[in-house]
Amino acid sequence: MRGGLRDAAAARELGEPDLALTRPEPGQQCQRTAQHRGLHTVSRRAVLHSGTHGSMIRSTCAIVHVMVGTSLSDEVHAAADRLLRAAEARTPCAPVRELLPESSVSVGYAVQSLLTRARLDRGRRVVGRKIGLTSPAVQAQLGVDQPDFGVLFDDMLCRQDEPVAMRRLLQPRIEAEIAFVLGEDLAEGDLDEGTARSAVAEVQPALEIVDSRVAGWDITIVDTIADNASSGLYVLGEPRQPLGQLDLRGVEMTLVDEEGGTVSSGSGSACLGDPVNALLWLARTAQDLGDPLRAGEVVLSGALGPMVPVRAGARYTATLTGLGTVRAAFTGDSAGGGQ
Repeated sequence: MRGGLRDAAAARELGEPDLALTRPEPGQQCQRTAQHRGLHTVSRRAVLHSGTHGSMIRSTCAIVHVMVGTSLSDEVHAAADRLLRAAEARTPCAPVRELLPESSVSVGYAVQSLLTRARLDRGRRVVGRKIGLTSPAVQAQLGVDQPDFGVLFDDMLCRQDEPVAMRRLLQPRIEAEIAFVLGEDLAEGDLDEGTARSAVAEVQPALEIVDSRVAGWDITIVDTIADNASSGLYVLGEPRQPLGQLDLRGVEMTLVDEEGGTVSSGSGSACLGDPVNALLWLARTAQDLGDPLRAGEVVLSGALGPMVPVRAGARYTATLTGLGTVRAAFTGDSAGGGQ
């Protein structure tokens, strides 16, 4: 396998993808075609892949791709390769921003797009999206004024009743969120809150196990976007219920460990003022980028409270008022990258 990545059998044993990057052929460089809310984007031909529920989910390779210019393409490939090597070697890497000529969000998404393409080429399926940086405090910390997003793949969902293998992770942290399951596409026309609400088939509590391939979580906005918005795994809780006119702003979240101690707390209003606002932001962004949200996709809308480091052997339960509970347990072995 190219790029110094380990063999496929070892990757499958750990439940991780065996990935490799392929560089575009001459003449396949994409050209910048759109600009939205200060986010420079580039477009390419959309690729369809088989999705859940018998539907076709559009590959997020269509979202943002490599900028014009061989030099930048090489730098973007180098950044993606560094992140892949870190994931495969189970060893966090240095920040990728030092490899890139600029720290714009568009460059970060270009790297993310290469990682998405590599996973799709190895048989993974896109099943949804995740939204990050929904907290004003975190945005201020990273010097940005907008959220970011990443891709959910079919091998990222964990069951509540099965311990999550720490060896799949490097520097895991956990946060409670509200998940939306779409029943309709959010693809056409002017999208507003009403449109977003009506497209949601179900809402349920969720835990996102965020992770970073960058050592010590030494990240800027371009590092986290490149690293698939620092995604790891996720767990969906119970019950699943219609969104209807539920006011998610007032949802109170409490996350406790196995001893019953509160490790995080927050509310729906901490997520862009309302988790529906986060969904609407993503729907508009995805539509503008030519890769709209589709029926059947899961959307993790963003943290309701501070994320906390995951301890080996720990168990966590989040209670979201009016929505239910979600839990996750972790094996006692160590994560690949420590904490």
